[in-house]
Amino acid sequence: MSNSTMLKGKTAVITGSNSGIGLGVAWELARAGADVVLNSFTDRDEDHAIATRIAEETGVSARYIQADMSKGDDCRALIEKAGACDILVNNAGIQHVAPIDEFPVEKWDAIIAINMNSAFHTTAVALPMMRKAGWGRVVNIASAHGLTASPFKAAYIAAKHGVVGMTKTVALETAREHITANAICPGYVLTPLVEAQIPDTARKYDMSEEEVTQKVILERQPSKEFATVEQIGGTTVFLCSDAAAQITGTTISVDGGWTAL
Repeated sequence: MSNSTMLKGKTAVITGSNSGIGLGVAWELARAGADVVLNSFTDRDEDHAIATRIAEETGVSARYIQADMSKGDDCRALIEKAGACDILVNNAGIQHVAPIDEFPVEKWDAIIAINMNSAFHTTAVALPMMRKAGWGRVVNIASAHGLTASPFKAAYIAAKHGVVGMTKTVALETAREHITANAICPGYVLTPLVEAQIPDTARKYDMSEEEVTQKVILERQPSKEFATVEQIGGTTVFLCSDAAAQITGTTISVDGGWTAL
């Protein structure tokens, strides 16, 4: 079976997928033949245009559905509006950096809601669809910070650790079915957001962009190279393949050796 038809007939819903990792995952799933449902909290012409472009270039069905992942009802409605969900990729996330005693309560609540609670709500609605279809894949985009910690990122780290734990529970609850649940734990990934931060960070540290990338941004990533959104997408496609049918309840690190330290 060619890669372009491997997932033909499957519908993938990817949260937070109008840019960055989520969009990269959507492209790779579409290239593998899956119909894709993109999502974010905005509802702009350019959001729908991304779906149109994916459909035109890969030949699959691609749609964009607006839903605010900070709201449980929106999360559940997204899956219902999709109509089918064979592959669920929980990717939506935000970040805020501050010491715990100064961490704004509203930022804590938003990060826990978007980064962790949304995965609970979407999974709760998707699992009955997967069971009815007799097949399913839940892929949660966690983080190296789902396995280890850094200072000043309490909410993000709590949420990502929570996602890893929830992934294991979903795997155990579906272990006798043709449904798997796994978490991908990226290190630093070169997304447009990260790329845009490099010049400002270089100025802040009075370093060249190359130097600040190696010594500051990628300080904890032993490979000293960013992962790419295509690599995260490729890992997702692998987890959806027959080769990964007995991989469930675990984490796959795409972090250049970060968690080996």
